[in-house]
Amino acid sequence: MTPWTIECRLPADARKSAPPKPPACEPGRVPRVARWLALAIRLEARLADGTLADAATVARDAHVTRARVSQVLNLAFLAPDIQEAVLNLPRVATGRDPVTLGDLQPVALTLEWAKQRKLFAGLRRDKGF
Repeated sequence: MTPWTIECRLPADARKSAPPKPPACEPGRVPRVARWLALAIRLEARLADGTLADAATVARDAHVTRARVSQVLNLAFLAPDIQEAVLNLPRVATGRDPVTLGDLQPVALTLEWAKQRKLFAGLRRDKGF
């Protein structure tokens, strides 16, 4: 094979420009319940399309109990606007998360979205987030 050479001319200022810097990330960490909810949404999709057989398989593969998998999957039953609010919780700079998985379980296990919204509003008021 014969090697090929490609030549091109660049303006002088193009060679000196630095690549753009990525945007700065907010300080702190994403709240744990937001990460749990993101996982629940992803697992629910994989269970629905058949990529994962069932919750027991998820538990076995993740080395957690089926109860924990059920708790996480329950978050997928939250009303869409509540899911959005949880996913957009402010980052936690120090200390404990303002809301926990246990706090959201009663809300997620309520089937009517209107009742979920009332429970979630009360939770927000009580926890101050």
